[in-house]
Amino acid sequence: MKKNLKQMNLRIIPFLVTMLIISCSKEKTEAIEITSGEAVITATELKVSDESEMISEEVTAIAEDVYAADEISTTSKIDFRSDYLPNCVTITTVVTDTTKERTLDFGEGCELPNGNILAGIIKLSYVKDMDLAQKTITLELENFTFNSVGVEGGADIVRVRSNENGNPQGTANAAFNATWPDGETASFTGTRTREWIEGYGSGFWGDNVFLITGKRTFVNKAGNTFVKEVTSPLRRELSCRFIVSGVLDISRNGNTASLDFGNGSCDAQGLLTLPDGSTEEVFLRRFLKN
Repeated sequence: MKKNLKQMNLRIIPFLVTMLIISCSKEKTEAIEITSGEAVITATELKVSDESEMISEEVTAIAEDVYAADEISTTSKIDFRSDYLPNCVTITTVVTDTTKERTLDFGEGCELPNGNILAGIIKLSYVKDMDLAQKTITLELENFTFNSVGVEGGADIVRVRSNENGNPQGTANAAFNATWPDGETASFTGTRTREWIEGYGSGFWGDNVFLITGKRTFVNKAGNTFVKEVTSPLRRELSCRFIVSGVLDISRNGNTASLDFGNGSCDAQGLLTLPDGSTEEVFLRRFLKN
């Protein structure tokens, strides 16, 4: 009996080895097929990427709005106030011989006019002399959340009062890390230039319009790295939570997809052109609920 079992085991072993080789070969083939068919950016990745963009844009817009109000009040000798930040934001200013340190405290949660809810602190620092044509605004986040997304990091914003077009302009070299409530994470670093083309000094946030250019690197939770470069200026109207026009190239592993934000309408639609030239409509979340 033992001899028969031994002989049976000897016959089974080659069969198991063969099945193991076939199984491993199949898994390897499937992995190759999945990799070869991988998209430049998936719908989920695009959603997180777009929300990351909004976080960076909003934080930068707040910094420039606060600075602009100070600039106009000082240079025009009038008590200018912007209506963008609601009363739930507490602003504290400390003035030294050479600098202004401004702390924007959003408390446990403060809703902006566009519906975004911020909590925590944004710290700003810049040279006190408001007559300078160019200066750097240092931005730092502390215990900060954006629509419940935890955000760390900061930026140096080179602010020009009047560029070649006669408009205020800020070039932000930023580095942020974000963590979503569901555990999704992302980091986004790089330089973006925001030209303030409409609404500067009006005192009404809803008519502010910016043109955005530049290049940024986005890394998601899985460690996938995307290079995002503006190829046609992105138009951001502060009254709309979406980019209303412009083109953004998204590259990964040598492949590039282009995201066209449309013809100026305030909507969540975009047109994604894939590396093979095919196109598909995409839905840009920007923290919208299902």
